Amino acid sequence: MIHFLIRAVLYIALAGCLSSAIYYFISLWTAAAFSQRRQRQSSPLQSASPPPISILKPLKGMDPEIYDSFRSHCLQEYPEYEIIFGVSDPQDPAIASVDWLRRDFPKCNIRLVVCTEILGANVKVSNLEQMVRAAHYEHLVVNDSDILVDSDYLRNVIAPLGDPHVGMVTCLYRGIAAPTLGSKLEALGITDFCSSVLVAEQLERGLHFGLGSTLAFRRAELNRIGGFKSMVDFLADDYELGRRIAGLGRKILLSETVVETHLPAYDVGHFLSHQLRWARGVRDARRSGYIGLVSTFGIAWALLAVLAAGASPWSWLVLAAMLLLRTVLGFVVCRSVLQDEEGVERLWLLPLRDLIAVAVWIASFTGHTVTWRGDRFQLKNGRLIRI
Repeated sequence: MIHFLIRAVLYIALAGCLSSAIYYFISLWTAAAFSQRRQRQSSPLQSASPPPISILKPLKGMDPEIYDSFRSHCLQEYPEYEIIFGVSDPQDPAIASVDWLRRDFPKCNIRLVVCTEILGANVKVSNLEQMVRAAHYEHLVVNDSDILVDSDYLRNVIAPLGDPHVGMVTCLYRGIAAPTLGSKLEALGITDFCSSVLVAEQLERGLHFGLGSTLAFRRAELNRIGGFKSMVDFLADDYELGRRIAGLGRKILLSETVVETHLPAYDVGHFLSHQLRWARGVRDARRSGYIGLVSTFGIAWALLAVLAAGASPWSWLVLAAMLLLRTVLGFVVCRSVLQDEEGVERLWLLPLRDLIAVAVWIASFTGHTVTWRGDRFQLKNGRLIRI
């Protein structure tokens, strides 16, 4: 009986290795396709009369390099735009960086909205609902407070919206890690996530969700889905916004532009807490795809095969093949897709990060509690319930 169970475990582990290898090859193909697409789009997109834009940036507390992130939005090669910051707390420390920005860029149209209403559990979306009321323009760009962009960013993310069939443009992002182990592992997680986005784009014939790094869309589509207030209790608001706009029959496009975020100096505990919140959010938003991640944990499956095979020489070759494929994929995504040279230097941490990812994946099914910016919530069908 024990022999039978060991053989069953071995066959399951080998099947996991095979499915992971297939996923890695598909990921390499999608990364190559994205790189070729970027090469064809080698210069900023141009429009005869680019529309004015309202950039909405909800804030809560300080992020690493927050002023540099704000400043990059004031250096855009774009004729007309406004930047609207929003806070729910009039004493929020991020306000000092907004004041500094106003002093350094007096010609930029920069405004701060203090959002006095709490419309739901997701305070960020509550703020966005109040911020959009103050926005002057039809074309909107929402991105997280810690996002840093290049000077051609607005041109590139808004130009596709000239096509009425396009409802949203979103962007991949690279993580700039602090020196801590937790921060480096977080950056590797972002690399892996971006790879999964490329796979989803190809296999699902386009995206059906957005990424908080950039959400560019028109006010008309936002109004048609009920405004931000219709999503005020959802954790994965970026996913939900993209899903609902896609539900209108509009395309969600992934821009060739890649933005970046400076990650906090996470210790391992904070890294694990953040990963668990993210995992439970994805679990509720894309349950079938999230469960399917079990077929992509190649290194873990290969280690299980080594154990079940009694460390036979061939099993070590399987493990070596998984490690090689995984490292090649990480290298290609870092170098060709995200253009992240620092990420290449972190690839030696991939086995550790992948094994932690398995543990987080398992832990994500053990509860529904998440901690977000110091507040605790119950997560039910993607909705937040404050504890």
